[in-house]
Amino acid sequence: MKRRYKVLAGTVAFVAVSVVAVGAYLSHEGECRTPETLASDTPRMHAIVYRCYGGPERMVLDDIAKPALTDDRVLIKVHAAAVNPLDYHFLRGEPYVMRMSSGVGAPKNTRLGVDFSGTVEAVGANVRRFKAGDEVFGGVTGAFAEYLSVTQSRPLALKPANVSFAQAAAVPIAGVTALQALRDKGGLQRGQRVLINGASGGVGTFAVQIAKAMGAEVTGVCSTRNLDMVRGIGADRVIDYTRDDFTQSSDRYDLVVDTVGNHRLRDIRRVVTPHGTVVIVGGPNDGKWIGPLAGLVAAAAYSAVVDQGFRFMLAEITQADLDALRDLMADGKVTPVIDRQYPLADVPAAIGYLEEGHARGKVVISVPE
Repeated sequence: MKRRYKVLAGTVAFVAVSVVAVGAYLSHEGECRTPETLASDTPRMHAIVYRCYGGPERMVLDDIAKPALTDDRVLIKVHAAAVNPLDYHFLRGEPYVMRMSSGVGAPKNTRLGVDFSGTVEAVGANVRRFKAGDEVFGGVTGAFAEYLSVTQSRPLALKPANVSFAQAAAVPIAGVTALQALRDKGGLQRGQRVLINGASGGVGTFAVQIAKAMGAEVTGVCSTRNLDMVRGIGADRVIDYTRDDFTQSSDRYDLVVDTVGNHRLRDIRRVVTPHGTVVIVGGPNDGKWIGPLAGLVAAAAYSAVVDQGFRFMLAEITQADLDALRDLMADGKVTPVIDRQYPLADVPAAIGYLEEGHARGKVVISVPE
């Protein structure tokens, strides 16, 4: 064998062994982390925790230390929280690549939940934006709990008086994702035609309403049972995916926001205008290694060879976007859609229901007084 072929074979073998080793390292399941021991005089609260990766059965309602108030923090009594696909990805530690940051073998952070709403119980000495008694909503890790301590620099907005705590808790991740998908990734302009695939879901219900508020002509794709609901939140036209395949239509759209990932991009491309855009929000939950992140690779590949734009969406909650959503709700242009509400102790059931993929709008957690 020539020397260069030996070198090539050795390199391939090394890469293969390295990939297998990294895969085994990331995918192995370690023992559950040991619960923290609290002193008898420690103020406590109820919270959902998970100390090892797995399904909803890994979550328990536990007594943990109540967060302390410091000079630059806001102490919030949580009234409601919302579940998101992000929660079950962290719960299961899938796709495995995320374990490089979330923890190998077992989670580093044992708390779940991001979206919340509640009442400010107290503020630190340096806090100027809020005061005790303010009703607020925002996003921070550990929202499935009775109390949260949030730095004043975190995105946190005053709750509009015309929405409930449950509705406000539904907003941060899904609402910001929809807003950024339409405005930032999709570049939506007044008068354009937009199609929302998955219009009855958490992101989809916000996307329909925000697109209408932006002056677009909106088509929503959903199942038969959700047609009236999607029309009711503002869609100009609805397509029942159990009867019609929108990718086979002669209609053309300036923007397609795909929250489902149940069609090949080459099929979606047929219904997009020559210089239109497809925004991919998440995707199917199949695949333990990269999961929905496969959409990132596919979007980049298509954008490199066609005139249409393919964008993969990962939202970041910002103060400006929370404020924008607050104003849309206050003006009656966006009303969060809630499917079911569960008590704090039943977060495992709520996440199990969300994983089934049939939620209409948002699934919300009610936190007792």
